[in-house]
Amino acid sequence: MAHNVTLQPSGHTYAVPSDTTLLQAALDAGLTLPYGCRDRACGACKGKVTAGQVDHGKAEPHVLTTEDRANGYTLTCCATPLSDVVLEVHEVSSQKDIPVKTMPCRVHELRMAAEDVMVMKLKLPTNERLQFLAGQYIEFLLPDGKRRAFSLANAPHEDDLLELHLRLIPGGSFTAQVFSTMKVKDILRFEGPLGTFRLREESNKPMVMIAGGTGFAPIKALIEHAIHNHIKRPIALYWGAKNRAELYLPELPQQWAAAHPHISYVPVLSEPTAADAWTGRTGFVHEAVLEDFADLSGHQAYVCGAPVMVEAALRDFVARGLPADEFFADIFSYAAKAEKK
Repeated sequence: MAHNVTLQPSGHTYAVPSDTTLLQAALDAGLTLPYGCRDRACGACKGKVTAGQVDHGKAEPHVLTTEDRANGYTLTCCATPLSDVVLEVHEVSSQKDIPVKTMPCRVHELRMAAEDVMVMKLKLPTNERLQFLAGQYIEFLLPDGKRRAFSLANAPHEDDLLELHLRLIPGGSFTAQVFSTMKVKDILRFEGPLGTFRLREESNKPMVMIAGGTGFAPIKALIEHAIHNHIKRPIALYWGAKNRAELYLPELPQQWAAAHPHISYVPVLSEPTAADAWTGRTGFVHEAVLEDFADLSGHQAYVCGAPVMVEAALRDFVARGLPADEFFADIFSYAAKAEKK
């Protein structure tokens, strides 16, 4: 039997199916409650039941004490409702609501998606999860004290593994290691989540999203988050690359567009080769948007890629009517000395 949960102070409500925790049902409903390990061990998900009853599940007694229970507190990661419930808990609405952590991780998968693009998946310790917003990034902490930043390519609801898309940077020591000597089960350390790039869910405006190269990673996270949360605002996705091979996950955006009428996808190549036999759009990716949109005044733009592309898009989109405060960007700097993203 399903029960309803009302969150305070927001007033948001959602239904919890049988055998589903308060936290999981909230995430499934597109409501982001705070959490840490999702395994009863940290207490980050603690909330106060002010009306109704819950089954506390297998909450660890040192995390949810007898006194906590007497005062109405529960761990949303393992509690299930026994009736309709009013739950007092602070919802996560921006990056400032999520703690930045330094964590170890293990390389779970290394898969070549293109000649110079590696899809890396990271596994956190058993009792740890990273809470983040779609679009944020992490920074690897290297033994020499340097840091390397890469955007998270997975949406927050799929946090069993962290997915990154790494481009091999000429002269870059870290990506050279990833492509040559790094192995599955290697241990790394990172800090995160970081960054302010995220979906503005409070808006109802249609969205133009542009990815340049591996700038597709955070755009992928935004779109998968929007799909999961049943956000039906139109999304026009443009992915720019030099040649066909650099569109390293070509089927995925095609699947989004085929399955969701509000999503469109336009790949754009700037330097297609003869072997590509390319019959699609060519040129600079942001100029393809300008060809398709005579007026951007009612839109939002989410743009990820190299600085020159982001800067050109901002200049030309604002000239086409886009409000400057509706332009959101994640700039990828490929300089070997920085090796960022």
